[in-house]
Amino acid sequence: MTVDISDAQIKLEQLVNGLAPGEELVLEQKGKAVAKLVRLEEKLGPRVPGSAKGKFVVPDDFDHPLPKEIEDSFYE
Repeated sequence: MTVDISDAQIKLEQLVNGLAPGEELVLEQKGKAVAKLVRLEEKLGPRVPGSAKGKFVVPDDFDHPLPKEIEDSFYE
């Protein structure tokens, strides 16, 4: 997203809050880019082993070879 710096001064908080993590906001002055703001990624907490227990089931054939027609599609 690109915004004129004078417009950004008025609504900077709204502009930053509207960005997705990693999305950039380019500030322009007289039609030239002068600065770039990037929304920071949210830090995730520590991983907890077993936290997904019961949320999905691994099928019994999980590690079986793929059917021939699917396997062949990787080599087309």
